[in-house]
Amino acid sequence: MSKIIAMAGKGGVGKTTVSALVTRYFTKHQKEPLLAIDADPNSNLGETLGLDIKKTVGDIREDFMKDPQGVPAGMDKILYLEMLMNQVLIEEKSFDLLVMGRQEGQGCYCMVNNILNRFADELESNYKYLLVDNEAGMEHLSRRTSGKVDILLMVTDYALRGLRAVGRINEMLDDLKLDVKHKGLIVNRAPENLSKAFLGEVENIGIPILCTIPDDKNLLEFDMERRSVLEMEDDSPSVAAVRDMMEKVKEIIE
Repeated sequence: MSKIIAMAGKGGVGKTTVSALVTRYFTKHQKEPLLAIDADPNSNLGETLGLDIKKTVGDIREDFMKDPQGVPAGMDKILYLEMLMNQVLIEEKSFDLLVMGRQEGQGCYCMVNNILNRFADELESNYKYLLVDNEAGMEHLSRRTSGKVDILLMVTDYALRGLRAVGRINEMLDDLKLDVKHKGLIVNRAPENLSKAFLGEVENIGIPILCTIPDDKNLLEFDMERRSVLEMEDDSPSVAAVRDMMEKVKEIIE
């Protein structure tokens, strides 16, 4: 059974960058491969990792819905969709990446979604660790058949607006019927000392701070140069912060 690490937070707080840094951690410190799933429709995780994403699961779904009878002669629809899913899985040496892509258009997607979700569940069983970079509403996690999350890492920047978004996400968990075993807060682009007002809001939300990631100029440089965060030096402040965090995460979920 995969250990599932899920990321959540409003847009613009650096959630995808943190997900990329977690992926980097696994490439450097874990022998077991990681399956990373980019479940945010604004799919940027692959780009942050220096990968060229040509097609997504959403593209497969839309193409199939446009021509449901376009299955090659003699091939079952289920096998055909699973073949296409294998083609969009990006396989790297230390991790694999599956990009969910666009959301559903008009029409009934139940049949194709059931097939794609079943394939994803079977795929995930091949990995010890699964990282899911979610959209703010966490629709992808809510559709998972298992509904299990070993740890939900909620990302905010150093702003009350981002922190209050975390509070709203936390409140919706019961409605999503997710089995979240542990939760932790990541404060991205954080100053050395957090203000009393910020810490007071954290206390109101009731999720412990697991990690503070300092504002790292290296991240901006890598983004401007379109370089993969996988190439960042070990002593970069953000890399070091995420490394220490993931050591804690592994202790929590193992």
